[in-house]
Amino acid sequence: MDERYLSVEQVAKVLGTTVRFPRRLIEERRIEFVKAGRHVRIAQSALAAYIAENTVTPRLTHLKGAA
Repeated sequence: MDERYLSVEQVAKVLGTTVRFPRRLIEERRIEFVKAGRHVRIAQSALAAYIAENTVTPRLTHLKGAA
């Protein structure tokens, strides 16, 4: 089992947010997590999946009248 599990603080650092954001993701069940007693951990693969699912790619459309 080579999976690495991150604390809420570590997830916040990776995402560049405060700890409130990952806690909200957990509360709203928007990210997969593991609860071991009172500790909450998020697998790196679950974080990567969350980031991939929420990555927005730019539209490549031409604007009318653009030079």
